[in-house]
This record gives sequence, C-alpha cells and structure tokens, in this order.
Amino acid sequence: MKRLGVIGGTNADFALSQADDVHVETPYGSVDVSAGTVPGTDASACFIRRHGRAHERLSSMVEHRANVWALREAGCTAILGTTVCGIIDPEMPLATAILFDDLFFPDNRFPDGSPCTFFDTPGEAGRGHYIFGPPFSPAMCEALAASAREARVPLREGGTYAYALGPRFNSRAEIAWMRGVGACAVSQTAGPEAVLAGELELPYALLGFGIDYANGVQTEPTPVEVLDANIAASRPAFEAIVSGAVAVLASCAFDSGFVYRFE
Repeated sequence: MKRLGVIGGTNADFALSQADDVHVETPYGSVDVSAGTVPGTDASACFIRRHGRAHERLSSMVEHRANVWALREAGCTAILGTTVCGIIDPEMPLATAILFDDLFFPDNRFPDGSPCTFFDTPGEAGRGHYIFGPPFSPAMCEALAASAREARVPLREGGTYAYALGPRFNSRAEIAWMRGVGACAVSQTAGPEAVLAGELELPYALLGFGIDYANGVQTEPTPVEVLDANIAASRPAFEAIVSGAVAVLASCAFDSGFVYRFE
C-alpha cells in the first residue's frame, strides 16, 4: 500500500481519520508518528509535527534525519513538507500558498554545524552523492497545483525556497542576499528535509504559506496580529490542497535527480 508522509510545521495539525499514534525508533532518535487516512478519502498517510504538539522544539532543535527516516520506516513512499514562511518578493501578497521548485541551501549543514546527510560513516555501503535534478518533485508539484486550483486556494506556482538555520530571524542584509539569488520566501526547516529525502530516493515536495514580509522587504514590519491571522489561515489552506491530491502524491516516483552511490 502506498502511503504519503507529511511533515507539518507551525500550526499544522492534520486530523487523520482512524489514526493511531506510533512511536518509531530510528538511528537518530525516536519520533511520534500519527498514521491513518486523510478525511474524505481512503488514502493512507502519516503525519509528523516538526515542532511537537506544543511547539516545544524550536527550528534549531528539529532532528530532521529522525523524521525522514521514521516516515520511510512507516512505509511512506513520498513526503510532503509544509511551512509557514517569510515573504522575500515584495510583489507577492501575504496569505498565499507557495509551491516551490528550487532550493537555496548553500551551506548544506544542520543547525549544529554537521553536514546535512545520512552518509556519515566511511565505507558504509550505499554512501554517495545526491545529484539534484529539481530539488522538489515535479510530479508532486503538478498534483498539488491541480488540487489548489480545484479548491480555489490562491497559489504561487514556482519559486525558490531559502533555508535559514535559525532560531533567530534574518537581518536585512541576509534577506537582501537571498533576494539577490532569486528566493521568494524563507523559513527555517525544509532545506534538510529535501536533501535527506533525496538521499533516500523518496519524492519530496514543499508547500509554503506566506505569513509576513521578511526583514526589510517592506517599509514597515508586518503587524503581529496580521502574522497571527495568517498562521491561522495556513492550516485550512494546507488541508484543502493536500486532501485533494493525497492519492496521487503517494503514487509519485522519485524524479528529483539521482544518487551516485559507492559499494
């Protein structure tokens, strides 16, 4: 049975039907996974809260290897990440969903400074280099875009996602640097997920939602009450898009490059 894995960020709490909470042990720590079906469908899915039920883990505390490994152990054949993010493109309206098609993650490091990879043991069988095609699965993106149109959720199709280590937000100079390489939005969690899913040859897509303008993008900062309202609006938008595409997403093949492996 094909199964979609979902890794949700701030305010993401996908309510699965007939859900069982499963404690999955991985080489990188234990992970709580909710397994069930997506409401209104018979599609199987697993859901992980990146930050925990009460947002107890800041972005710098998320163990990305454990999350991605746990979803594979739970039988997931594709992974979707969701993230609320800061908008870098001044022309882009807030409260818009974003379907990313490129990644800006030049350091390729976890928050603790170690390389972002599963391949950390010399001589380990299967070690290799993940060679990007598009970092986000084109087939998954196509299915998500069609679902957003059907659900009439405002969506920007395409754009570069910039990953920042956190937990602090970025300076004006850093945001200007990201804008200079063409990034349209930034957050602090999804870069490692894309790389790690690729190393396991699992198709991965990233769905964002713009909640505020990043530092210096507008003359005045986004008011906190607007940011909070947009965080609240992200959840139904994510749910509508995912529920309409879940059956197709789980069936997508890996189409984001390849791994050049050594025996």
